[in-house]
Amino acid sequence: MVIKRLFLAAALLCSTTASVPSIAQSPDISFDAYLQLLIARARAEGVSEATIRRMTYDLTPNERVIRLDQSQPGTPTRSGYPALAPYIATHVDQARINGGRNVFAANRSTLRAMENEYGVPGEIVVAIFGHETAYGQVTGNFDLARSLATLAWEGRRRELFAGEFVDLLKVADKGYPRSTLQGSWAGAFGNPQFLPSVYLRLAKDGDGDGRADIFNNRADTFASIANYFQDAGWRKGQPWGVRAFVPAGFDVDRYKTKLNAPVCSRVHERHSQWKTVKEWRNLGVRAQKPLADDVMVSLFQPDGPNMPAWLLTSNYRVILEYNCSNYYAMSVGLLADEIAQ
Repeated sequence: MVIKRLFLAAALLCSTTASVPSIAQSPDISFDAYLQLLIARARAEGVSEATIRRMTYDLTPNERVIRLDQSQPGTPTRSGYPALAPYIATHVDQARINGGRNVFAANRSTLRAMENEYGVPGEIVVAIFGHETAYGQVTGNFDLARSLATLAWEGRRRELFAGEFVDLLKVADKGYPRSTLQGSWAGAFGNPQFLPSVYLRLAKDGDGDGRADIFNNRADTFASIANYFQDAGWRKGQPWGVRAFVPAGFDVDRYKTKLNAPVCSRVHERHSQWKTVKEWRNLGVRAQKPLADDVMVSLFQPDGPNMPAWLLTSNYRVILEYNCSNYYAMSVGLLADEIAQ
């Protein structure tokens, strides 16, 4: 840590680059000086000089990225949760359902082969594809190198984005042009919206051509999403969840979870304790679709008593690994169910 501070100070003193007055500057170093530290790290981690040059030669801070990052909401209040039903109505609409069914039908054999290899249902993979990028139609148009360098320099989550910037250069070193490496302002890219570190760890070549092209190749996209889910612990043969019958007057609060989640606590606190399907049935809560008696499930009734309820398996938690939001995970699961029909 002391050595790191010394390098930062030295870089700051040696920098002759003018600051950018319209952007809230990092308190300890100018953008150009910090970029040189990122370049040195990329070089030390094996990125080629040619890639470093083409990815960094003209980088400047992106003021819009900083505004977007600084406008991210903080910790939510505990005044309640928005209803799930309106969210589902807009995110699992007929257009998205039809789009998913068309994608599934056009890629049925590829998805079946992927499912055999990774154990993840094709409809789940297609639902992620649909939610992340509207089946490849909306993948983002931010220059990833500029966005990630800006976010690292800004400093709010410096180490995270510094690592992602270097990993982006490693992705570029595989032969991807900078014009292809575009995505969201926060650095996610391609059909599945992977961060660079996730791409390097989990992207897969789905068609055997020697390249994991998640930008244009459907087979690679599907295999990469499936590999992500397998890595996160997806259990083959289990649904993400099923609708549940909850008897009138059932006291859901009596079975509140005692889990103290280190991350996404407000997501997990809404789920009940884990019990087997048989244990829930003995309490009067019944699965509306076949589910083995010994499967561990959690009861979730997002919109309160006398409203729809679900029994969630551990595979629901895998969807949360992709995006830690009950609204997101429920909409993915319900969209996948519609696609499969």
